[in-house]
Order: sequence, then C-alpha cells, then structure tokens
Amino acid sequence: MSFIVGILTFFLVVNCALLILLILIQLPKKDAGAGMAFGGAAADALFGAGSGNVLTKVTKYSTIIFFGLALVLGYLQDRVHNKNSALEFEKQVQQKQQMQVPVSAPQPVAPPVSQPAAAPTNSLLSLPLSVPTNAPAEPANALAEPTQSK
Repeated sequence: MSFIVGILTFFLVVNCALLILLILIQLPKKDAGAGMAFGGAAADALFGAGSGNVLTKVTKYSTIIFFGLALVLGYLQDRVHNKNSALEFEKQVQQKQQMQVPVSAPQPVAPPVSQPAAAPTNSLLSLPLSVPTNAPAEPANALAEPTQSK
C-alpha cells in the first residue's frame, strides 16, 4: 500500500510542476482588467467564452487531476496510518499481556520479637531527631480542652 502512495505522490508532484508551468505560460486575456478583478463578467472569466486554446484545456484537466490525486492520496494516507497504528497497538497489548505475571499481595513482614533490632551506625536514620531551636514552644496539652478557673 505504501508503494502505491509513493507512486501517486510522485505523480502529484509532477502534476504540480506541470500546472505551475502551464499557468505561467498562459497569456492574459485582452479584456482582463480592473472590471474582471471586481467580478465583471464572472461567468466568462470562470468558464471561458466557450473558446480556449490547448493551454487552457490542458490546465483545466491538470487541475482536475491535481484535486483527484490530492483526495485519493489523503484517503490512502489516512488508511495506511490508521492500519499501522492499529497493528502497533495490538502488538503492544500482546507484549504487555505476555509480560504480566499474576502478582500476589505482599505479606507484611514483622520483625522478630526475641531479638532487638540493631541500629545501623553509618546511616542517616541512626541520627537522633531534634527539634529546631527557633520553633515556638507549645504546651504539651495544647490540644486538650481548656479548664475554667473560678
């Protein structure tokens, strides 16, 4: 599918170059002045007066081919992209399912009661906790209900 997209993209680029050259080669009409720019004789300007030389006819067909190729390439690119992303997603899901191993809930481990745990000597955990000296001192019963004195 991507080979077809590449071939059609090549034809689109060639068609664009041909269309640019065809538009640059054409001569303006004699009556193409300010009136044509502001909408005068719009039907004549859009479709021509029924007469046209080979360059105008080839330009029209080249433009039709350009729009057709652009639409077809847009559709094919969308299809290729969605197909690749769907396959990629399925592969990732299968890999995750293969890697998943049922894990039982971890059991809490209690320290042995008979032997006291020795504190490590080279760890920050062995340092005693201290209260900063600039902290305001609060009474120990600050959360208790205040007593009323008579």
